Amino acid sequence: MSSKHERNALPSWGNELWLSRRQRRFIGTVVVVAVVGFLITWLVTLTPWPSAMVIRAVFEKGGTDTAAEMEKYVTDAPLTETLAVPVDGNAADDAGMTFDVFSPDDGDVEPLPTIVWVHGGAWIAGDSTNVDPYLRILAAEGYTTVGLNYTLGPEGTYPTAVHQLNDALATLDDRAEEFRIDPDRIVLAGDSAGAQLASQLAALTTNPDYARLMSIDPALDADQLVGVVLNCGVYDLDAMSELTGIGAWGLKIALWGYTGTQDWSQKSSGTTMSTIDFVTEDFPATYISGGNGDALTWIQSLPMEARLDELGVDVTSLIWPADHEPALPHEYQFHLDYEEAQAALVETLEFLDGVTAG
Repeated sequence: MSSKHERNALPSWGNELWLSRRQRRFIGTVVVVAVVGFLITWLVTLTPWPSAMVIRAVFEKGGTDTAAEMEKYVTDAPLTETLAVPVDGNAADDAGMTFDVFSPDDGDVEPLPTIVWVHGGAWIAGDSTNVDPYLRILAAEGYTTVGLNYTLGPEGTYPTAVHQLNDALATLDDRAEEFRIDPDRIVLAGDSAGAQLASQLAALTTNPDYARLMSIDPALDADQLVGVVLNCGVYDLDAMSELTGIGAWGLKIALWGYTGTQDWSQKSSGTTMSTIDFVTEDFPATYISGGNGDALTWIQSLPMEARLDELGVDVTSLIWPADHEPALPHEYQFHLDYEEAQAALVETLEFLDGVTAG
């Protein structure tokens, strides 16, 4: 029979054993977390997919919200809308590619000057629906407007999207009468990554040496392009590679996903995407804009404006002063609650009227 002292000692021994087990569980948890963290870190150095999907989710939420914000500025003017039209492309990669078309529903069938818009989204996110409200606003002013889609990275890698967009232009040219498109008054337009792609299509169309370098037969002739609209775009990949900070990290991941290589700045993709090096004096008249709170304005839009001006290209720019308040963010032109976005819309319409007149 145990003494009172012996009975009191047992719980103390059991408590020490319990603490030891708790410590072991804690240590085991730390080890598991460390291993998982290591595996995740290792994984993201091998593939852009995990980070690209996070970035895509952020961009798509922003694109949806911005499209909803623009809806209240769409007028009641009746429009003919043809949505999700398949691209008649030659490549297997074109399967499922679509575009949206808007034009005034005025009882007329005469062709109209046409704005072909490439949506943004860091090349790995977005959809034509993100810009459809803006295209409706422009269509109500007497234009046919088209929003193009393309395969995003990492699912499709560069230059897949460029070939698809060129095929889309061929489709629009072939079916111009059906969609009230004036094939001799086409304006290429885009925002952010879409501005880069629009500038690339325009450079391919007006620079035969560049088209040969890219092994692309441009769908349009140079004289069919009367203008280019570039909002908040990227035109110099070398400058992108020198950015720092969380925003720069996201753009670099996006470019990895889009180009299929982490060394995009040192590969042919980085070189051929840098349209600032391939524009010529034959580049179409250009409207270029950027917000003063957007880093891309200072390292992309301003240098592109300067290069075009140096070549003698007719350039209309709307670059807000560095000290402008409020500081205007990336893609400011879609935030039509801003007076500055309304001003940009007026400037855009004046530019379009000028280059499409006649």
